[in-house]
Amino acid sequence: MNKAKELYTAIPKMHNCAQAVVCGGGREDLYEAMKVCGGGKAPGGMCGALYGAMMLVGEADREKVAEQFKNTLGGVSCTELKGVLRVSCADCVGCAADIADKFKI
Repeated sequence: MNKAKELYTAIPKMHNCAQAVVCGGGREDLYEAMKVCGGGKAPGGMCGALYGAMMLVGEADREKVAEQFKNTLGGVSCTELKGVLRVSCADCVGCAADIADKFKI
């Protein structure tokens, strides 16, 4: 299990999906900024885990991260992933963290 998924599933719960990804990626400085990005509240309704992953990579790679995430899980919005595709938040966190690791600068 990757560090982000461990943080997300830890009890007591201290990280939302976006926070787990950025902290798992070594960017604890983004913890507070990601506080408002969980539960479908990332910009444009994007999955918070995906948004966190995009904050871990260079600006030039963000679209590639989103594309790989969509190709892997089938969507990029929280509503679509959870409601239509029935992908768990923990799986989104794990996937987003794995993809970000490939692009991290």
